[in-house]
Amino acid sequence: MTYSTITYEAAGGLATLTLNRPEQRNGMTNTMVRETHEALTRAAADRSVRVLVLTGAGERAFCPGADLNWATGAIDPSDTAEAHHFRVPVLLHEMSAVTIAAINGAAAGAGLGWACACDIRVAKRSAVLNTAFLNVAVAGDMGIPWSLPRLIGASRARDLSFFPDKFPAEEAHRIGLVTRLIEDDGFRSAVAGMVESLLARAPSVLLRMKAHYLAAEKMGFADYVDLETERHLRPPSAAAAAGRQEAFKAFVEKRKPVFGPGA
Repeated sequence: MTYSTITYEAAGGLATLTLNRPEQRNGMTNTMVRETHEALTRAAADRSVRVLVLTGAGERAFCPGADLNWATGAIDPSDTAEAHHFRVPVLLHEMSAVTIAAINGAAAGAGLGWACACDIRVAKRSAVLNTAFLNVAVAGDMGIPWSLPRLIGASRARDLSFFPDKFPAEEAHRIGLVTRLIEDDGFRSAVAGMVESLLARAPSVLLRMKAHYLAAEKMGFADYVDLETERHLRPPSAAAAAGRQEAFKAFVEKRKPVFGPGA
């Protein structure tokens, strides 16, 4: 499928979704929202996808939120999105694959909301972030009031929202909003290394770990431990059992494991 505001590629267990309006710093339009939802729906339905990377085209920006140049000008009648298309952060958070926001530049507003919905956020050292919504008289969207407090705590999340000043990637790293701060020159290769590490894991176990985190968010502690124990004690499939045995053997032999299909 061809898109006008994003690119989407999937191969070898990895899906990469790139917000692709570099001349507008990847500013968000309704078309981008709709196309991103469509691509993520494809990824969520593709059981071969184990890792998804969300990033921006170019070197200047990840996504600064809504393209205000578009929003204050003549509206293109073809630039439309329906209510369900705005569930992009839900897809990023709940799809079975591990999702990584590779923040390659400025991230603000709705763009920051998409990043916060991912499992992992990594950023260029030169990146600048901002909740931004109050600056343009918007109460917020793309799930930030849900996701941001879970990442950095309720009080700090409110502070960043009610006082929407720009802050550097170093500060985002210090408060735990991004987990890895990467030098600009090696950013793409570092993200590729993270993906390689994840894809080297037993495929079914990687997806199960993501499922455990999703379940734990919705359950009390005791109920979650019961669920985890039941899944742990459940007899694995032959392929999964072989994969576990290979992982044990590779660890003892100090080598990388080689997993077969279904491991």
